[in-house]
Amino acid sequence: MVSRALLSVWAFLDFCLLAAAGVTIALSIVWRAPDILMNMVFSHADLMAGLVLGVALLITFAISISAIIQPNHVTIGLIVLNWALILDALGILIIGSFIWLYTLHERNNFQRVFLNLSVDQRISIQDQLQCCGYYNASDAEIGGDFCQNATFAQLNTTDNCVNPITAFADYSLNSAFTTVYGFMAIVLCLFLASLCVMKKREEAERFKKIDAKRGGRGFV
Repeated sequence: MVSRALLSVWAFLDFCLLAAAGVTIALSIVWRAPDILMNMVFSHADLMAGLVLGVALLITFAISISAIIQPNHVTIGLIVLNWALILDALGILIIGSFIWLYTLHERNNFQRVFLNLSVDQRISIQDQLQCCGYYNASDAEIGGDFCQNATFAQLNTTDNCVNPITAFADYSLNSAFTTVYGFMAIVLCLFLASLCVMKKREEAERFKKIDAKRGGRGFV
């Protein structure tokens, strides 16, 4: 018989899996809102990957509920659950590592992103961050409220956009991949808890069969 303590731990981890799915899906939707700076950090492809991961975790949660309510002699649900958790772990590792690798060359990576913005978007970023150009005035957009003319942009050699952009990006990306890697702990712990539940159920079923062979008298 599976102990209440083991089932309680399993249920807690399963609830954490549901919470991880909810957070991932919610942020993947909320961060799609028009925000030039946030949209620079998280592209449509990034948010789609997050949404897919969240849906995968949600599907795994649904599988877990179906698996845990099965009788002791039916373990196929827990086996399917553990395979789903392995796939989730691979997805988490790939997405988390991709984000982490992107942080290793932030200044150059976000220069390309900045230069690929439209003129109006670059002006909006300069006004929002009170800066001119990414590295220097050579790539500044003239216009808006801050870099109003070329003379000011040329003289303004200290307030470039690279530092505030990468500071925001660094905080956002570090928070993102740390959270994603944190999901790995939930997935692995639930995987181990599911193995324990499956083992205890198999033991209980085996003892039940032995007891039946002994005429229902049980063990001394």
